Amino acid sequence: MKRLFLAATSLLASAALGAHAYASSHREAPMIAGMPRLDASDFFLFRSYEPGRSNYVTMIADYVPLQDPGGGPNFFDMEHNGYYDINVDSDGSGKPTYTFRFRVYPVTRNLTVSVGGQNVAISLINDGQITTTNDAAQNTGEVYTISLVTYRNGAPSEELLKDTSGQTLFQKPADRIGDKSIPNYAAYAATFTHDIVVPGCGTGRVFVGQRKDPFVVNLGETFDLVNYVHPIGEQYKASAMDDLAGKNVTSIVWEIQSACLTHVGDPVVGAWTTSDLGSKDSYGRTTYQQVSRLANPLVNELVIGLKDKDKFNMSLPANDTQFGQYVTNPTVPALIQALFPTAKAPTKIPRADLVAVFLTGIKGLNAPVRLNAASEEMRLNTSTPITPYGSQNRLGVIAGDKAGYPNGRRPGDDVVDITLRVAMGRLYALGLYGTPADAPAGLLDFTDGAYTDDTHYLTAFPYVMPPLSDSHQPVHE
Repeated sequence: MKRLFLAATSLLASAALGAHAYASSHREAPMIAGMPRLDASDFFLFRSYEPGRSNYVTMIADYVPLQDPGGGPNFFDMEHNGYYDINVDSDGSGKPTYTFRFRVYPVTRNLTVSVGGQNVAISLINDGQITTTNDAAQNTGEVYTISLVTYRNGAPSEELLKDTSGQTLFQKPADRIGDKSIPNYAAYAATFTHDIVVPGCGTGRVFVGQRKDPFVVNLGETFDLVNYVHPIGEQYKASAMDDLAGKNVTSIVWEIQSACLTHVGDPVVGAWTTSDLGSKDSYGRTTYQQVSRLANPLVNELVIGLKDKDKFNMSLPANDTQFGQYVTNPTVPALIQALFPTAKAPTKIPRADLVAVFLTGIKGLNAPVRLNAASEEMRLNTSTPITPYGSQNRLGVIAGDKAGYPNGRRPGDDVVDITLRVAMGRLYALGLYGTPADAPAGLLDFTDGAYTDDTHYLTAFPYVMPPLSDSHQPVHE
C-alpha cells in the first residue's frame, strides 16, 4: 500500500451492502449523459493472450468517458456514492451468478504551504513530483475495494476480497497530470496492479486507473446521419478518423481464472458491466439504483429506441424480451438504406442473425448449453483457442478469427466495422441464418474509416494503453 492511503481503512465501514434497484457507452442515453462518473463506455471480455496466462479471462469495464488529457486541476475522479459491477452469468439465466463489485473512496491529505506565516491549503492534486517510491507530494487520491457477490435463492451475499498480503483496500494511480508531476507514467502506473485472492479460485489480478480510451470510432460523422466520406471499402490503415484518439477513460481491468467463471459442462460465460448510484431514503438507509449497463458495444446507441434508452440502462438482461423488437426489426439498416440507396437493407425479417449475436449466442460458437432467457450479454466461449497478439484479425469471427468479437471482445477488435457489416447482413451473406439473397449488401465492406487492430494495444495486462498527457513541453526545473 502507498503511504498516502495507510490510514484509509476506516472507509470500509461505509461499504455495507445496501438495498438494490434495477434503474453503454459514450453518453448513449439521456439520463446517463449527465452522470459521466457512472457512464459505462466500453466492455471487453476475452481469454488472456499474455504469454503464460491462457487459463485466465480478462474483463475490462471503462467508465468516465471523453476525458480531455488537460482536464485539471481536478482531473477525473470516479463516483464515491455508488459502485461499479462486473456481472457474470454462467448458467444462461440472464441473471448474475457472480458479481465483482468495485467501490471507490476519496482520500485527501490536505497539504498546505506557508504564506505570510500561515499554512494555507493548496488547490491542486500535488505540490511536487510523484514517483513510484515517493508520493509525499500527492494531495488527493482514490482507493477501492473489491467484493465478490454471490446469489443464493435470489439473495446477494457480499464478501470483501484481499490481496496476497491480506489487504482489502487498494490504491488507484493518480491521473496523468504530466511528465513533470509524474515521470515515466507507464512505469508508475504499472506498480498499481494488485494480486487478488479469490476464495476457491486462486489468485487474480486487478488494475483500476486512467488509460487511453481504447474505443475507436468516427464519432462525429457516425451521428451526423452516417456522413462517411467513404462508407464502403478498406481505405484506412490508421486512426485518422478516430474522434477518441485524443481522449482518456478510467478502466477497471479484472483478470480471473476461466474455470472459476464457467458452469460444469459449459465453457460459455456471459458478462456485462453496470453501475449504481446511492441515495438515502426517509429512514436514512442507503439504497442503490442501477443507472448504466453495457455488454455488446453500440447496442444502446444504435439498437435501442430513444424512448427506451434509460429503461434499458436500468434493466436486467433476463428481462430483455421487452426490447426484442429493436433486435428483430432493427432500424439502423433501414436508415443506412435511406441514406445510401445502393446499400440495400436485409430483407429477411425477423433478424434471427442479430438475435444470435446479441441475445442468445451463435450456435457452434458461443451459445451456452443452457439458455433460460434471451438476454443481451457479451458471451465468450472459453474453450476457443487464443489467437496470439500480432496475429489477431481486427474483424474477428466474420474474418475467420473465432477468438474475436462477437465471441467475447478483445481490445483490437474493430467492433464498429464488424457491427456495420453484421447489421447489413454479413451472416446472411455467409449462409448463416438465411441465404445470400436475403442480404443484397451483405458482402459490402462497410466502414466508419477509423481503423484499429491488436498492435494498437499492449501485449500483456492491463492491455489498454497508458493515458495521454496534454503537457508536451520538456520538463523545466
